[in-house]
Amino acid sequence: MADATSQQERRIGLEGYSTPDVGVGGLLKVRVKDFRVEEKARNHPLDPKGRFTVARITLTNWETNRFVNRLARGLKMSRNRIWFSGTKDKRAVTTQLMVIDTSSDKVAAISIPDVEIRVLGRSHQKLKLGQHMQNQFTIITRGCAHLDGSPMTPSDAEKMAEKILSDMQNRIGEGLFPNWIGPQRFGGARAVTADVGRFVLDSDYEAAVNAYLGTESTSEDEEATSFRRMWRDGRDPVACLEVAPQRMGYEKGMLRKLVQNNENWVGAFTTLPNNLQLMCIHAVQSILFNKTLAAR
Repeated sequence: MADATSQQERRIGLEGYSTPDVGVGGLLKVRVKDFRVEEKARNHPLDPKGRFTVARITLTNWETNRFVNRLARGLKMSRNRIWFSGTKDKRAVTTQLMVIDTSSDKVAAISIPDVEIRVLGRSHQKLKLGQHMQNQFTIITRGCAHLDGSPMTPSDAEKMAEKILSDMQNRIGEGLFPNWIGPQRFGGARAVTADVGRFVLDSDYEAAVNAYLGTESTSEDEEATSFRRMWRDGRDPVACLEVAPQRMGYEKGMLRKLVQNNENWVGAFTTLPNNLQLMCIHAVQSILFNKTLAAR
């Protein structure tokens, strides 16, 4: 697994460390609540007479797009009438603003497991992707250890973290931090978004769809692996649609479009939510950013 992880890290441009320190070891995201992201939004203008509902939404272990689909079903409306600024991690507790084209009462009445919805008011303005100022992360590292595997006390871990910060400031400057873009931007264990994005940039939508449907991951179960292998071997949208796991909503959307016209690769790709299409392009940019940061 270490070699596979290193290979994946190299693919996405994580090619080194900012200091020679050994670090604190340990594991991230052992529990969902170990990783918290709070979106820091710009002041969104509220107006009691506004058309849209503004809500602060906290999700526990929800991928943003899947939550928006679920919310849209609950409100009996198109997901295109729900706007948000950022796509957040799934295995995390995330808080962000959303603007919804319906009444505040309907939004407040929605009840979804592991979701907290707080209506803030009304507004005339939607949200655009990337409109928030920043994300604030709170991350817990568990099982910190020395290189020999012996447990590291909280005090030892804190001292090492302080040393790393000090060494980093000496190397790159006071108050500067190398903000690497991590695996979640690239699709996590199935790091496929940058590959898809490269094909889109080349206007090769057939290759983009084939990569999205057919790229395997060691983290997926046999059902998913068999589906992806079937697509690579036969590219039969009807047959693949019959065996696609229920949870593969995006893949099934592509296949349904190809059932209608097996040459409509652009149409198949654009069944993905707009922010996910854009994320494929951002993933290519992010690799360039990581490689530039490694060179720096």
